[in-house]
Amino acid sequence: MILDATVTPTKPSLLKANLLGVVILLVLAYGLVPLIGLDYLMDAVLTPFLALALAAVGLNVLTGYAGQVSLGSAAFLAVGAYAAYNLNLRVPELPLLADIVLAGVVAALFGIIFGLPSLRLRGFYLAVSTLAAQFFVQWALTKFGWFSNDNPSGVIDAPVIRIGRLTFTSAIGRYVFTLTVVAFATALTARLLASQTGRNFIAVRDHEVAAKVIGVPLLRTKLLAFAVSSFLIGVAGVLWAFAYLRTVEPAGFNLDRSFQILFIIIIGGLASLRGAFVGAAFIVAFPLLLSRLGAALLGGLFDSGVLEMSQRIVIGALIIVFLIAEPRGLIALLDRAWASLRRAKPQTTAT
Repeated sequence: MILDATVTPTKPSLLKANLLGVVILLVLAYGLVPLIGLDYLMDAVLTPFLALALAAVGLNVLTGYAGQVSLGSAAFLAVGAYAAYNLNLRVPELPLLADIVLAGVVAALFGIIFGLPSLRLRGFYLAVSTLAAQFFVQWALTKFGWFSNDNPSGVIDAPVIRIGRLTFTSAIGRYVFTLTVVAFATALTARLLASQTGRNFIAVRDHEVAAKVIGVPLLRTKLLAFAVSSFLIGVAGVLWAFAYLRTVEPAGFNLDRSFQILFIIIIGGLASLRGAFVGAAFIVAFPLLLSRLGAALLGGLFDSGVLEMSQRIVIGALIIVFLIAEPRGLIALLDRAWASLRRAKPQTTAT
C-alpha cells in the first residue's frame, strides 16, 4: 500500500521486506484496529488521516514526482465531493463506487484545465496560477445553488455509504470503507509510478529540456500528472465528505486546506508515497498531542485560540527546518533510523 516507486531497480530482499511490511500493516489495519479501536479513534483520527493521506499521495504525484507546484488541492477535494453528491442525488441508478470513480474523473478534467498553464509557466508562477482553481471553485459552489441542491447555506448532507447490500454507517464501517479505497488507490498509484509513465514524470521534474531531448512528451506528461493528481484528490474529497464529515460546505475547502495538504508532503517527504502517510499521520495527530500537552502544562490558559496559534508556529518552524536540513522529510529520518538499527543488530548478536 505504501511502497515508494523509484527509477532504480529494487533489490529482491528489499522488495520482500517492503511487501512484508505492507502485509503486516494491512493485517493490523483491517484486523486489529477495528477490534480495539473506539468510535472516537475511528471518526476523529483514522478516517481523516486516511482521506488526507490519499490527497497527499495525489499532490505528491504532481509535485514530488512530476515537479509541478500546485496550491489548489482543496479545490479538487471540493470538486470530487460535490460531484459525487450530485451524481448520487441526480442519477440514483448508479452505484456508489461508480459515483466515486466518476467524481474522480470530473476532478481530473478540472485538473487538466487548470494544468494548462504548466505548459508555459514554472515554479512560483505556476503555483500562483493554480490558485485560480481554488478561488474559482469556491466562488462557483457559493454562487450556484444547483451544486448543493439549492440549499441556502450551500451545505450538503452526504448520503449513506452503501455497496450492494452492505451499509457502512458505523464509525468502524466508514473507517474500513475508507481504508479499502485508499489502499486500492495507493496500490494503483505505486504501480503507475513504477512504470514508464512514472519515469517520464521524474524526467520532467529533473530537467525539462533533457526530457524533451530524449523523447519524453512534455505536454502529455504534464497534463497526465495533473489528471492523475486531481483524480486521487477528488476521490479523497469524496471520502472526506461522505465518510468523515458527512456534511460539507464550500468554506471547508478553503486555502488553508490546500496548504495543509502541501505541508503534509513537505513534512512527510516529497516523491515518497510512504511520506504522504507519515506526513498525514503527523498533521492529524500533532494537534491532539499538543492539546493534551498544553492542557496538562497550562490548564485553562491553553484555549482553542492558543492551540491554533501554537500549532501554526510549530508546523511553520518544522517546514523551515525540513526544507533546509532534510528536504526528504520525516520518511528520510525514519529510513536512516531503520538502517542504523539493522546495522547495529549483528553487533548486538555477536556480543
